[in-house]
Amino acid sequence: MAKQFETIALIGIGLIGSSIAREIRHKGLAGSIVVSTRSEATLKRAEELGLGDRYTTSSADAVKDADLVIVSVPVGASGSVAAEIAAHLKSGAIVTDVGSTKASVIAQMKPHMPDGVHFIPGHPIAGTEYSGPDAGFIGLFQGRWCILTPPPGTDDAAKAKLRVFWEALGSMVDEMDPEHHDKVLAIVSHLPHIIAYNIVGTADDLEAVTESEVIKYSASGFRDFTRLAASDPTMWRDVCLHNKDAILEMLARFSEDLAYLQRAIRWGDGDKLFDLFTRTRAIRRSIVQAGQDTDKADFGRHAMEEKK
Repeated sequence: MAKQFETIALIGIGLIGSSIAREIRHKGLAGSIVVSTRSEATLKRAEELGLGDRYTTSSADAVKDADLVIVSVPVGASGSVAAEIAAHLKSGAIVTDVGSTKASVIAQMKPHMPDGVHFIPGHPIAGTEYSGPDAGFIGLFQGRWCILTPPPGTDDAAKAKLRVFWEALGSMVDEMDPEHHDKVLAIVSHLPHIIAYNIVGTADDLEAVTESEVIKYSASGFRDFTRLAASDPTMWRDVCLHNKDAILEMLARFSEDLAYLQRAIRWGDGDKLFDLFTRTRAIRRSIVQAGQDTDKADFGRHAMEEKK
């Protein structure tokens, strides 16, 4: 595959950043990869894994010659990173991110972006419950959506170049208004994770059921909730704080629907229960048909592990 950028700087080298680094190397998308992270230990591990060509704990130093800068940090750190790199970005560089909240990231980063730099926020909708440079792998973005939320007036050529980059990584690319993105992700990603954290926390708090019983007899439903609840706590803390309004709106809707379900169970309304379960089953089938999961047993997990 043809080289797309001379130098790409990766600020943050966790699951997403390290997967991007592997894809760039594997497909020859850049002449040079610069890896930056504040943690000396993480940087050393990234170097041991051969994820870059140059390594630095200074994000300002990392971006000075970069044609593409990808910020892969918890969304709450986006503003501080933008402030650090702003004066060191070269004219014509594209700056993007991978955060799952977009309005907040734009509010934090855009004020720092100098003229002549193309700031195009993005969000690859891909991931696992693992974190750190060892968690990345080739294929993470294959067949997954990456949503770009370019501000008004964004340069079309720069936008097209970033789109081609994500497509080279295997993603399908779409564009969306940042506020709408945040509402969509609140229901399809943020709320499920919050519910998972809460359910696993409830199980942990139960006195009538021992922890050993919870672990020993975990059926697929609870087990899959624990997978979501094992996700990076720093990242999800920041998601909750930086997509607060959309998440609270979806939590309110969820609470209303939960009360409806509660009444149906209390009054033995089998018709309402059957109708709900039938509608939700159809959603699952639609997700499989859209290629966002497989219909193999165990929720497609074995198939996902094989891709690694």
